[in-house]
Amino acid sequence: MGLHQRYAEILGNEALQATFSREDEIREELSRLFDGMMKALYKTEGSQFRIEIIESPKVQEFISTHSDALNSAFQQVKMSDTMRQRLQRSNYIFSGMKTFHELNEAFPALIDENGNRKPFEQFLNDVRKIDNTYNKNYLRAEYNFCQASADMAAKWEGFMQDGDRYNLQYRTQRDNKVRPEHAALDRVTLPMSDPFWQEYYPPNGWNCRCTVVQVRKSKFPETPHEEAMSLGEEATSKDKRGIFHFNPGIEQKTFPDYNPYTIKRCKDCDIAKGKIKLTFVPDNELCAICKSLRRGLAMYGETRSEGNGTVTIHQFVNRNDSDFKKLNEIATFFAREQGAEVILTPKMSRPPKFQYECIYGSLIGTVYEGKCPDIWVNGVWYEHEGFISTNPKNAFRNMMRDGLIQCDRLIIDRPDLTERFMLRSIIGRVKRGEAIKEVWLREKDGTVKLLYKNTDG
Repeated sequence: MGLHQRYAEILGNEALQATFSREDEIREELSRLFDGMMKALYKTEGSQFRIEIIESPKVQEFISTHSDALNSAFQQVKMSDTMRQRLQRSNYIFSGMKTFHELNEAFPALIDENGNRKPFEQFLNDVRKIDNTYNKNYLRAEYNFCQASADMAAKWEGFMQDGDRYNLQYRTQRDNKVRPEHAALDRVTLPMSDPFWQEYYPPNGWNCRCTVVQVRKSKFPETPHEEAMSLGEEATSKDKRGIFHFNPGIEQKTFPDYNPYTIKRCKDCDIAKGKIKLTFVPDNELCAICKSLRRGLAMYGETRSEGNGTVTIHQFVNRNDSDFKKLNEIATFFAREQGAEVILTPKMSRPPKFQYECIYGSLIGTVYEGKCPDIWVNGVWYEHEGFISTNPKNAFRNMMRDGLIQCDRLIIDRPDLTERFMLRSIIGRVKRGEAIKEVWLREKDGTVKLLYKNTDG
């Protein structure tokens, strides 16, 4: 059983959703991953915190697991696949921003009072309090909030089917745990289209248990809009930063864009709103982290270990493609033999701009912008080409021609030609001005060998 599946099993049962009774087991798993993340941070060089650390495998594993924990809060809640996917995206971004704060807070602890780097065990001991604060104290409230948001988002989907046919009514649990300011909202009744629900739809705070139900218009009188808005403002008066003024069903997010780990400007961010044409392009450290996380989210897929490396198969890769088996074998070779981090990427035809940027962003501004190479290996792109021609020379020529349109690093199926002939042909192309950095041969047994490498830089 995989880590994420096991973690979801721990968090996903009904008893835990009510009581969080197996918190110790969860904490143990998170602490183990926290230690691995701190090892990655410890290995960083230089005196400045580098945001690139967020993309390292150990950090990504921690983020994904934390996100999966939050996802499990609503795995039993009925909702559309689209809503579920968007709520899960929200959890991933939230978990990533939270992890960035943990890393940023831990970084100064690398150095002792004399300016020397501490031994790792001392550093790890010094940052234990960060793990305890973020992944025990905060996680409980975040999990509960995520669960409440998802429940209310699913309800909103149901309300949308009826529109204003019914009114919506705010309800509390009506017990001694209800906050007085929330109790004042109990039985506020308004049409679904009223702007009140954009601002004061539950949850309206950490550990808020309020809900909303549909009621017949003839049964309850409508609350005057201005009165409802005044009560809503009073109910959230302690939320000085306005974090909870959002509707998870409308925004399709478990956490608002402006939360304890982001900044107020996130409310107006075009990227967070998924817009294609950007009127505001943020430029600061938090925004750089956010964009990096969104790239990672777009690259998300199934990951497996192979030797000292990893192979990730992007979620959009079509496993029924005729060349998928070959590409998977090539990826496995680079991971096992070179300890590489390898990603198989999807074939895309006229993809949305942001989606292309997330997956193939490093190609933007190069001669290969708009192209979709097959494989990403330790930060560089490779294109695989096979052949159908029975003429070996034609096969070789076609693979070189077609492959170089996509990328300057190629992996080709070996035709029945001598390596000397192929090498001479490649060098001839380079002398004629063609950009070729590497050419690898995929043998019939699935192994891969380097045929040519440009050493001129």
